[in-house]
Amino acid sequence: MTPSYLLRRLFYGLLLMLGVVVLNFLLIRLAPGDPAVVIAGEMGGADEALLAAIRADYGLDKPVLTQLGIYIGNVLKGDLGQSFFFNQPVATLIGDRIGPTILLVLSAQVLSILLGVFLGVIAARKPNGVLSGFVSVFATIGYAVPVFWTGIMLIILFASVFPIFPVEGMQSVRLRDAGVLTRALDVAHHLVLPAFTLALIYLAQYARLSRASMLEVLGSDYIRTARAKGASERSVLFKHALRNASLPILTVAGLQFGNLISGALLVETVFNWPGMGRLAFDSILRRDYPTIMGVLFFASAMVVVANLLTDLSYRLADPRLRGKS
Repeated sequence: MTPSYLLRRLFYGLLLMLGVVVLNFLLIRLAPGDPAVVIAGEMGGADEALLAAIRADYGLDKPVLTQLGIYIGNVLKGDLGQSFFFNQPVATLIGDRIGPTILLVLSAQVLSILLGVFLGVIAARKPNGVLSGFVSVFATIGYAVPVFWTGIMLIILFASVFPIFPVEGMQSVRLRDAGVLTRALDVAHHLVLPAFTLALIYLAQYARLSRASMLEVLGSDYIRTARAKGASERSVLFKHALRNASLPILTVAGLQFGNLISGALLVETVFNWPGMGRLAFDSILRRDYPTIMGVLFFASAMVVVANLLTDLSYRLADPRLRGKS
């Protein structure tokens, strides 16, 4: 892996982010509706003079391309603007919300990969067995069920039938002044249902993918050689086969990271999780342009970074790619 390759990927990532900023700005600005009307409505009413003053205060009276140029210049300086509704810097709002979103997304990603790969490996061991059939059916159902429906069903199950897990928020109010360990355990307790809801659909995909990859790899000559040399079945599965079968899984994991972030918006809304998805939902309802664009900017940056890390991981896992530029 050469430095020129890393620099080239970083350059492409920055170009992609610039394109995302421009596209997000134009799409949101060209959408029907007037945020000045929403802002005035929060103030109790409006006439044309007040609407004109609001547009002038927020720069909404300038041509779209002029607004775009000003916005790009501010983004390059690290200024994402001022929220129309919350009346706070967008960077501050996102800074308060990005932690819960990253916690939720990474927890769901790790959970879906670990459980999905484990189920896929076990199913590939006996492809015609009962467990393999169960994994295939579970994967099909998990992939087909909408994430918000899963969340609602889990809320009904664990709020009415088996009140085991919290179904709202990130932490209990009564424990906010407790010790660090107690608060961490409380957050983990609240995280179980949102993380499982978000992970379920991707867990099903990883299970199917790892099963198919393992079946392909287990038919290779070097696997038969390892078994002929007396290697244990566990060693064959997890040491020899899984390493090569994991390459497609790494690729899909990077590609699915963006879907996880978009799915987090629905999950955070269902479970009232205080992350960027919930902030985006509230901002869309109030036509808070700067906040919406700030959330999209950070979400896009997370996807770009995840894809870069996935590419690097792929090259580390496959020695044949390490020397290529």
